Amino acid sequence: MNVLYPKNWKDYELIDCGDFEKLERFGKYITIRPEPQAVWQKRMKNTEWEKLAHVKFVPKSSSSGDWKRLKQMPDQWKISYTLLKEAEITFRLGLTSFKHVGIFPEQAVNWDVIYSFLKPLQKPKFLNLFAYTGGASIAARAAGADVTHVDSIKQVVTWANENMTASKLDNIRWIVDDALKFAKKEIRRENKYQGIILDPPAFGHGPNGEKWKLEDNILEMMDSVLQLIDPQQHLLILNAYSLGFSALVAENLLSPFADKNKSELAIGELYIPATSGVKLPLGVWGRLTKGT
Repeated sequence: MNVLYPKNWKDYELIDCGDFEKLERFGKYITIRPEPQAVWQKRMKNTEWEKLAHVKFVPKSSSSGDWKRLKQMPDQWKISYTLLKEAEITFRLGLTSFKHVGIFPEQAVNWDVIYSFLKPLQKPKFLNLFAYTGGASIAARAAGADVTHVDSIKQVVTWANENMTASKLDNIRWIVDDALKFAKKEIRRENKYQGIILDPPAFGHGPNGEKWKLEDNILEMMDSVLQLIDPQQHLLILNAYSLGFSALVAENLLSPFADKNKSELAIGELYIPATSGVKLPLGVWGRLTKGT
């Protein structure tokens, strides 16, 4: 099992985490946000956290809350990431009512893998499902891929479009749809992709109220996605952030395809090391590769 963390961030830093919170730097601004995985004690004092932070998220319910400003900062700002020290991509961040700021920094591990795999290929097709604000889509487009970006929420697709423009890229195909429904349409259209990433939530809803629950729907989702993979040349990444979801689940879902198509299968965890010394686990992944 491979335990990976992003190593090339300059505009992001996990300073400390614990007591179900995390202290993070995004560019010039430092946030305090809830973190359900951080069940241990903070390494730094609360007074140190609040002295550093510009803003703190205060939950009002399980899905929403307010930001308490501790120092002056804008509602929106930008940060950048350099893919394998070659291609800079840019993200517009913002203070949302559901604690997110528009980026999952641990996913930089996957962006680098996507960029490295796709760049040598001739006009590869790439599909990003549950695509959020488009980090993987932009990495694939920076590598020269024909990219299809699918998310069920129109506002985050619009946000992803802003990130594409900020990264000085163009021509990503934007789709507002339920990921499973879209995958089934692509099967009927007999489309194939050289690259696919899916990062499904534990719970979610499609644009027409379709219900998604990871443990109930992941098998059907993976059965569909595996039909869209080019059997001769492919990169498939399954990423999952869910308490109690093991990397062995990803292995069991992907291994039949790997055996049949002689793909290389790898599994593992993502984490981010804090400057304070603690390590924050941020999901599991499974990866199929062939033809590199």
